[in-house]
Amino acid sequence: MEFSIKSGSPEKQRSACVVIGVFEARKLTLPAELIDHAASGYLAEIVRRGDMDGKAGSTLLLHDVPGTLCDRVLLIGLGKEKEFRDQAYGAAIRCAVKALSETGASDGTLFLTEIAVKKRSSAWRIRQAAIVAQEALYRFEQFKSKKDQVRHPLRKLTFAVERRGELAPGEEALAQGLAIAAGVALARTLGNLPGNVCTPAYLAETAQQLAKEHSLDCQILEREAMEALGMGSLLSVAKGSVQAPKLIVLHYRGGRQDEKPQVLVGKGITFDSGGISLKPGAEMDEMKFDMCGAASVLGTLKAIVQMKLATNLTVIVPSAENMPGGAASKPGDIVSSMSGQTIEILNTDAEGRLLLCDALTYAERFKPATVIDVATLTGACVIALGHVASGLFANDDGLARDLLHAGDEAQDRAWQMPLWEEYQDLLKSNFADMANIGGRAGGAVSAACFLSRFAKKYDWAHLDIAGTAWKSGADKGATGRPVALLAHYLMARAGKLN
Repeated sequence: MEFSIKSGSPEKQRSACVVIGVFEARKLTLPAELIDHAASGYLAEIVRRGDMDGKAGSTLLLHDVPGTLCDRVLLIGLGKEKEFRDQAYGAAIRCAVKALSETGASDGTLFLTEIAVKKRSSAWRIRQAAIVAQEALYRFEQFKSKKDQVRHPLRKLTFAVERRGELAPGEEALAQGLAIAAGVALARTLGNLPGNVCTPAYLAETAQQLAKEHSLDCQILEREAMEALGMGSLLSVAKGSVQAPKLIVLHYRGGRQDEKPQVLVGKGITFDSGGISLKPGAEMDEMKFDMCGAASVLGTLKAIVQMKLATNLTVIVPSAENMPGGAASKPGDIVSSMSGQTIEILNTDAEGRLLLCDALTYAERFKPATVIDVATLTGACVIALGHVASGLFANDDGLARDLLHAGDEAQDRAWQMPLWEEYQDLLKSNFADMANIGGRAGGAVSAACFLSRFAKKYDWAHLDIAGTAWKSGADKGATGRPVALLAHYLMARAGKLN
């Protein structure tokens, strides 16, 4: 798919399809008014008759509209004008791209990107449009013998800007949006792969391929190297599986040589049966998504590299498969982490934190500016926040604010949860320095408290994406979150967020 930016009047576009918006109460947007004027009131009459009521998500395709040079005009309902905010804008772009791809038009010009969104710049609108458009066009069909055939696929999409002075910032925003979209697509594809394909070794191969394509430094630590480092916690998770664990480390050096790196750590459990603490059979297939933290940090790296962002970024992916077996960890086992702290494993299904804690200790050697871990960690976070916001925990309020702001900019939102000292008591153990679970009450918080014990030497944040990393039901599949949030955070740190 080719994307571009242009300015100009909608009625003068030689395009297979021009896309314009209509608000409720028969209110035409400015681009729609321009076409209506050229067409001698043709659109106003259609709206007056009620063929397009402007309700959000409604569409109407018109052919050979008088006074225009395009083949088709696609009307998109925008809902109430006073409620047209960030979410409504994204929904309108998504609706437009899906409808446009079904028209048979080979190209389209979207004038929805000219519509004002409160407190948002033209660059923001273009960047979001690129991300949402690619999301709407994403397909995962590589295991289907009969793939969906599109007779006349959409080949080019052009975003309109109102003034020529917006072209240059629009081009930069478009490039950013496409880079983020590429990262999201990588994360979604990795998440959607079945567990028999996407193993720890497959994640390592993916990392090596990224390194080869973009001249990155890549290191894969095998079991023996992790044993030498004392990563008993991480290795305990992999004991029941025939799949060997991997610790994947990637370095992108786009900033100054003396600049401390941002470090992203992604949980890479490629399938989570729960181990000896076996999960219920219903929906266990969705536990292939338990590596979406790993997928998101690899996707973020891809986005940052494609943008050539002036920053230093290190990505760490501890990866294993959590399976039952004769050698698997048992409830009551005690393991020693790389930090030297001992852990009583009360539940083998609380395995993600056992991987992450050793990876967080390993991150110390890079003298990081910040460390952010991303994990599908707890069902408790889903109960607390549902499937709308990711849970955010941090030991630094400034870092938390930056991530919350990035999530708002990206429309990939998070919500800060408490990390108070009183919650640490939930992890008490009679036999080790700590237990790996703290009971049902405050489960997401106690999990974050566990991780915080291994992140005391740097500014750290934890994103629990158990509720946002994938969808169930008819729309089952990985979402690619929080790639957009992380990319916007890193862009802001590099001074490239307009």
